[in-house]
Amino acid sequence: MKPLVLYDGACGLCDRAVRFILRHDARGLLLFAPLQGETVARLRATIVGIPTNLSSVVLVSDGRVLLRSKAMMHIAWHLRWPWRALYGLRWMPSFIADLPYRLVAALRHRLFAPKNTCTLPSPDERARFLP
Repeated sequence: MKPLVLYDGACGLCDRAVRFILRHDARGLLLFAPLQGETVARLRATIVGIPTNLSSVVLVSDGRVLLRSKAMMHIAWHLRWPWRALYGLRWMPSFIADLPYRLVAALRHRLFAPKNTCTLPSPDERARFLP
C-alpha cells in the first residue's frame, strides 16, 4: 500500500496541510484519509498505534505508524525541494521535535477555523482520497 496520511477532516489547519502536500508531492504517491473515516476505522483493527483522538497527523507507511513531527518529517521525503530537506530532521529526538508541533496542535482550532465544508479535490486528486 502507498503511504497513507491520516488527518483531522474537520480541522482548517489540517485541510491546508493536505492541500499543501498535494501541491508539493513530487511523485503523487501519498494517499489521504480523514481520522474520522471508515478507512481509518478498518485500519485500527489491523494496525496498532493509530490514535483514536484527533490531535495528531499520522503517517502509515510500510506497516509503521508515525505521529506528529515524525510523520511530518517522513511526509517531507515525498515533497519537492526545499521541503524535502525537512526529512533530514527525522533523527531529532521526538520530545524536542514535538514541542512546536504540540503547541500548534493545541492552538489550531483557535488559529484556523474548523472546517464546516469539504474542499473538493480535482479529478486527478480524487483518487488519492480514501473514505
